[in-house]
Amino acid sequence: MTKSNGEEARMGGRMERFQQGVRKRTLLAKKKVQNITKEDVKSYLFRNAFVLLTVTAVIVGTILGFALRPYKMSYREVKYFSFPGELLMRMLQMLVLPLIISSLVTGMAALDSKASGKMGMRAVVYYMTTTVIAVVIGIIIVIIIHPGKGTKENMHREGKIVQVTAADAFLDLIRNMFPPNLVEACFKQFKTNYEKKSFKVPIQPNDTLVGAVINNVSEAMETLTRIKEELVPVPGSVNGVNALGLVVFSMCFGFVIGNMKEQGQALREFFDSLNEAIMRLVAVIMWYAPLGILFLIAGKIVEMEDMGVIGGQLAMYTVTVIVGLLIHAVIVLPLLYFLVTRKNPWVFIGGLLQALVTALGTSSSSATLPITFKCLEENNGVDKRVTRFVLPVGATINMDGTALYEALAAIFIAQVNNFELNFGQIITISITATAASIGAAGIPQAGLVTMVIVLTSVGLPTDDITLIIAVDWFLLGYSRCQGPHRCR
Repeated sequence: MTKSNGEEARMGGRMERFQQGVRKRTLLAKKKVQNITKEDVKSYLFRNAFVLLTVTAVIVGTILGFALRPYKMSYREVKYFSFPGELLMRMLQMLVLPLIISSLVTGMAALDSKASGKMGMRAVVYYMTTTVIAVVIGIIIVIIIHPGKGTKENMHREGKIVQVTAADAFLDLIRNMFPPNLVEACFKQFKTNYEKKSFKVPIQPNDTLVGAVINNVSEAMETLTRIKEELVPVPGSVNGVNALGLVVFSMCFGFVIGNMKEQGQALREFFDSLNEAIMRLVAVIMWYAPLGILFLIAGKIVEMEDMGVIGGQLAMYTVTVIVGLLIHAVIVLPLLYFLVTRKNPWVFIGGLLQALVTALGTSSSSATLPITFKCLEENNGVDKRVTRFVLPVGATINMDGTALYEALAAIFIAQVNNFELNFGQIITISITATAASIGAAGIPQAGLVTMVIVLTSVGLPTDDITLIIAVDWFLLGYSRCQGPHRCR
C-alpha cells in the first residue's frame, strides 16, 4: 500500500513538473508573439515571398480551373487562356541547354580542383552511390505502386512512343552518349527507325506445296525464289535535345578542365561566370513562375475530362514520392552510416535536426548549407577540414531527393499518358535523372528545369509537368530534406 502511495506521489510530481513546463513554454510563446513587430512580419514575408506566391498561385489556379469547367471552353479558348503558362514553359526550356553545360562543367571542374586524395575519392563514390540508389528506389516504387493508372478512354493523349527492340534501344542509348555533332545534339537525337525491305529467298523443297511438286527438278530449284519482307533497323533521328550526349560531353570536358590546373583557369572562370549568369536568369524567371503556374494549373483542370481519375492519380503520386523519400532517408542512408561507422545513426541525425527543418521550410539545399556546417561541426563534432570539403561538393553534385523525385515523376507522367516504357528508356531516365540532379542548382523550383531534361530524353510530353506542379512545391521540400541528411 505504501509502495502504491509512493508511486502515486512520484506520478503526481511528474505531472506537476510537466504542467509547469507547459505553462512556462506558453508564457514564452506569448512574449514572443507580443514582441513581434511590423518589421519582423515584413522580413518574414520578404524571405518567403516566392513560396507564398507559389502556394497562392496553386490555390487560385485550382479554384479558377474548377470555376471555369462548367463553361465547356473550346480547345482554342483553353490554349489562349493557358498562354501565360505556355510562356513559362518556353522560358524554362530556353535555359535547358546553357544550364546543362555550364552547371556540369563548373561542378566537375570544381570537384577536381578541390579533391584531395582518399577523402575526395570516397566522397565522390559515396555521393554517386547514394544518388544511384535513390533513383533505383524511385523507379521500383513507381512501377510497383503504379500511381498513374486510370481509364485510357477518358484521358487526353499527346501521342504514342514508337516501340523498338530492347537491343536497339540500348544501342541508341550508347549512340546518344557520344553525339558526332555537338551542335546537332542541341536539337536532335539519334533514334533507330524501322523500314520494310524485300529479300529474295530460295524456296526449299519442304517449304511449300510447289517445292514438293518439283522436288525432283534440280535445275528449277536453282532459280526458284520467293519474296520475303521484314522490318530492318535503319539510322534515324527525332527532334529534341540530346541531353544524354551533352551531359557526357560536359562532364568529361569539366573533368579535363579541372586537371589543367593554371592552364584551365580561364575556362573555369568563364564557365563559372556563365553558370552564375544562368542562375540569375533562373531567379528572374522564377518570379514570373507563380503567374505562369496559376494559368498552367487552371488550363490543365479545364481541359481534363476525368477529374476523379486525375485527382486519385495525383494523390497516389504524392504518396508514392513520400514513400520513396522515406525509404531512402529513414532506411537506406542510416543503414549505410551504420555499416561504415558502426555507430547509432539516429544520434547523428538528431544533431542535424535544425538543418533538416530548415531544408523542409526553404526547399533549398544551398540555403541550408550554413546551418548544416554549424550542425556538423558544433553538434556532431565533425572535423572542419572534412566539412569544408565534403559539404560544398555535396551541395553541388549530390541531390538524392531530386534524382529520386525526377525519375519517379517521369515514369508517372508516362503512366498517365499510357506510354509503355521499354528497358532502354527506363535506363535512359535513370541515367538522365542522375546526371540532371548533379547539374541541378540548390534553389527552389530548379527541378522544373531539370525535369524538362529528363522528359525530353525519352520523348515524353513536357507540357504534362503541369500535372505535378500542384504538389511540386510541397514534395520538393521533402526531397531537399535529403540534402543535409545525406552529407556525412
